[in-house]
Amino acid sequence: MADATNWVGSRLLLRRLRDVMAGEGDAQSRLDQVVTIIARDMVAEVCSIYLLRPGDILELFATEGLLKTAVHRTRLRIGEGLVGDVAAHPRSLSLDEAQDHPQFAYRPETGEEIYHSFLGVPILRGGRVRGVLTIQNQSRRNYTEEEIETLETVAMVLAELIAGSELASPNEFTAADGIALKPLRLEGARLNGGLAMGKAVIHERRTKISQVVSEDPAGELDRFDEAVQRMHRALDEMMEEVGGHRAGEEHMEVLEAYRMFAEDRGWLTRIREGIRSGLTADASVAKALSDTRARMAQIADPYLRERILDMEDLAYRLLQHLHEGENGGERRRLRKGRDTVLIARSLGPAELLDYGRGSVQAVVLEEGSATAHVSIVARALGIPVVGQVAGLLDKVEPDDFVLVDGENAAVVIRPGEDVRQTFSEGMKQSAERQAAYIAARDLPAVTRDGVEVTLNLNAGLLLDLPNLRETNAAGIGLYRTEILFMVRGQLPGVDEQTHAYRRVMDQAEGKRVVFRTLDAGGDKLLPYMPVAHEENPAMGWRAIRMTLDRPFMLRQQLRALIRAAAGRRLDVMFPMVAEVGELAAAREILDMELARARGRDETLPADIAVGCMLEVPSLLFQLPQLMTHVDFLAVGSNDLMQFLYACDRGNVAVSERYDILSAGSLRMLRDVVRAADAAGVPVSVCGEMAGRPLEAMALVGLGFRSLSMAASSIGPARLMIRGLDAGRFSGFIDALLDGNAPSLRTVLCNYARDHGLRI
Repeated sequence: MADATNWVGSRLLLRRLRDVMAGEGDAQSRLDQVVTIIARDMVAEVCSIYLLRPGDILELFATEGLLKTAVHRTRLRIGEGLVGDVAAHPRSLSLDEAQDHPQFAYRPETGEEIYHSFLGVPILRGGRVRGVLTIQNQSRRNYTEEEIETLETVAMVLAELIAGSELASPNEFTAADGIALKPLRLEGARLNGGLAMGKAVIHERRTKISQVVSEDPAGELDRFDEAVQRMHRALDEMMEEVGGHRAGEEHMEVLEAYRMFAEDRGWLTRIREGIRSGLTADASVAKALSDTRARMAQIADPYLRERILDMEDLAYRLLQHLHEGENGGERRRLRKGRDTVLIARSLGPAELLDYGRGSVQAVVLEEGSATAHVSIVARALGIPVVGQVAGLLDKVEPDDFVLVDGENAAVVIRPGEDVRQTFSEGMKQSAERQAAYIAARDLPAVTRDGVEVTLNLNAGLLLDLPNLRETNAAGIGLYRTEILFMVRGQLPGVDEQTHAYRRVMDQAEGKRVVFRTLDAGGDKLLPYMPVAHEENPAMGWRAIRMTLDRPFMLRQQLRALIRAAAGRRLDVMFPMVAEVGELAAAREILDMELARARGRDETLPADIAVGCMLEVPSLLFQLPQLMTHVDFLAVGSNDLMQFLYACDRGNVAVSERYDILSAGSLRMLRDVVRAADAAGVPVSVCGEMAGRPLEAMALVGLGFRSLSMAASSIGPARLMIRGLDAGRFSGFIDALLDGNAPSLRTVLCNYARDHGLRI
C-alpha cells in the first residue's frame, strides 16, 4: 500500500512539472516555477538547480530558499563542494548534516549556513552530467530511499526540459568552435591495431523523449512489453543473419552474451517499476539507463564497467522499438559509405554490425577498452579501434577527414594535405608488410641456423579460433576459460562448459589447445560471486586460490574438460601458483575427476598434460621441485614482471619505469629456461612479451623455443625468426647479461637493424 501511495505522489509531482514545462514563459521562468514546486512537494526549505557551463563550471540557475541574488553568481567547479562532488562521480548524495562533510564548501552569498540536511542528485542525459538538483532542510533530516528515487526521477525530467530550452546563448557551449577548421591530433588507447582513413560519421543515439509523464500506466506497460518482444525478435534475426556466414560465426559468442543482457530480469523489472510510478515507457527506459550508469561509475572493475556499454546499446535499441510506430525502420537507415570512420562516445557490438560489413574503416571512441564486446567484434572484422579519446565528440564535426593510427593509438582530425599524403604512404607500407606476413604464412618459423620456434595463439573466445587457420599457428598456447564465466549471469554448469570446450577443440582441428583453468578475481570479477573489497586485488583472492577454496568450481571445470576431450589430448594449465603445494592440490582434484570418469565408464582423454603458469616470483625459488610436478611450464610475463618489480602495469606513473629487457630480468628468464631444459620440461612464454618482435628475439636468444601471442603478432614474429641466426645471437645476448644495465633495448634494436631483422 505504501508503494502505491509513493507512486501516486510521484505521479502527481511529475504531472505538475509537465504542466510547467508545457506552459508559457521563457526557460528561466519555468525553472523558477519548477524549484518552487519541488520544494513544496518534497517538504524542503530549499530546492536549487545547478547547470553545467563551459569549463566544467556548475552555475546556480534557479533556487527556492537560497538568496535570489546568488542565482547566476554562485559557481562551483566539478568536484568542488557537495554539488561539485555529486557531478564529479556522478551519484546521489544524502546527508543529515552537510556542514560536517569534508567536501562542504561554504558560499556566503547563498545564505545556506542555516540549512543542515542536504540531498543532491545528478541531472543526466545521454550518460552525461548536465547539472545537479538539490534540496535542503534546516532540521537534520534522513532522506528516505523513496525520496531519493523521486528526486532522481525529477532530475531526469529536468534533463529533457534543459535539452529543449534556450538557457544559454547557442554559442556559449561550443568551446571547440574556435579550432573547428584547424588540424588536431588526439591520443587514446590502442584497442585494435591498424591504419585507416575516411570521413567522420558521428554515431548518434536518438533519445528525444516527447512525453515523460504517463496518464495510462497500464497502457504504457503493454506498450513496453510489446517493444521488448520486438527487440528480442530483431536481435534473434540479426544473430541468425550474421551466423549464416563463415566470417559471421566468429561473432556468435559475443552476440550470444549480448542477447543474454537483453533478457536481464533486473533491468526489465526496474523499467516496469518506473512505468508504474507514472513515467512513460520511454522515460523509464532512459531513467533506468542513467541509474545504471551512475552505479557503474563507482565500480573499479574494468570488465564490469564495460558491460554498461552493452546495456546502453540495448536501452537505445529498446527506445527505437518503442518509437517504431512513429519512425519505424530508422535504426537501419545508417550511413553505408565505404569510407566511414565511426565516431562515438561508446558503441555496442550490435550497433557496429548495424552499419554493415565493409562500410566502417575505423572506430574512435571517447570510452571503451580492449575487453568491450565492440572491441572484440571489431578485431574479428579487422577494424582499427582507438578508445579513451578525451573530449572526442566536442572536437570532431560530421564529414571531417580523419586519420586513425590504431598501432600508436593516435587520431588526426582535419589533417593537412602533406600529413594525409604521408599517412597514405604509411598505409601502403603497412599493407605491404601485411602482404609479406600472408606470403610467409605457410613457411616454418625456423631460424637461419635451423632452430625451430613454435608459434602459438592466445585465445579466449570462439571467434579467435579462425585465426589458427589464418595465421597458421601451431596451436593455442593459452585459452582463457574465464571469459565463459564472466559473460554469464550465473555459474556455467558442467554441460554448458563441456559444450563450449568441445567446440574449441573441434574448431582447433587437431591442433594443441592449452586450457588455463579459471583465472577470475583481481580485475576479472564474476557478477554472481561478490567478493570482499581488497586493497590489492591483483595479489589477492584470485585464480587457483579461489578455485582451491571453492573446489566445486574447479571440479566442475575439470570434469567438463575431461568430457570435452574424450579420446583426444587434453592440456590443462593452472594459473597464479605461488607454491608447489597448490599445484599438487590441483592435480589431486584432477586425479579425482579422472577416477570419477573412469568409474562411470566415460571415454577418457587419449593423453593428459598438466602445466603451470610461472607468474608469481616465489616459484623461481622452487624450480627443481616444481619440475617434478609438471609436464610443461608457461611463463606469464605480464604478472611475473609486475610482481618482480612491484610495479602496477596499469599505473602510468610506474608502468614504464622498469624495462622487461633489463639485464636482471633477462638473466632471470635465462635461469628458468636452463632449469626447464635440465629437467626435460618444455617451457614457453605466453605474455605480451612474446608478441613483440624485439622481445621475442631476446626470448629466442635466451633459449625459449615456444611462444604464444595474439594473432596479429604471429606474422611479424615469424619473419623476425626466419631472419635470425639464433646461435650467433645467443652468444651476443649472453655477453650482455653479465652487466646490470637497466635496459638493453637500444643495444638489441641496433643488433636487429645491423642484421636486417624486422622488429
